[in-house]
Amino acid sequence: VDNGFYAGTVFHHVDSGFMVIGGGYTQDGAAKATSAPIPNEAYNGLKNRRGTLAMARETEYVDSATSQFFINLGDNAELDYDESPDGLSFGYCVFGEVIEGMDVVDRIASVSVAATGDFPKMPSEPVVINAVTRLR
Repeated sequence: VDNGFYAGTVFHHVDSGFMVIGGGYTQDGAAKATSAPIPNEAYNGLKNRRGTLAMARETEYVDSATSQFFINLGDNAELDYDESPDGLSFGYCVFGEVIEGMDVVDRIASVSVAATGDFPKMPSEPVVINAVTRLR
């Protein structure tokens, strides 16, 4: 956030009623170079409820989150921390919440999507992130 990484990235996956995912790709579908993955802190007690932001990661690798995040469009308890030994249901780390503008997120969730290359639910028209600001 502090170095401007997210400016010009897009929401590349819109699953109405579930989540919108962004933060890893440019408008032309090119992946942005990221830093090394970070440890998953899904055990922090925060829940994947409507309006929360969580780190996206590879399903099979608990500690694989880099820059992508998602905004929960509903209460998604199945994404919460679980101490299962297989790690597949370890959870997705919630790190923030929409405090203003959830109506904008809901509008993003209602855009037309299509399968485009490796993206099964890419918005038909780019939904661009112009800037991200840390509040705390």
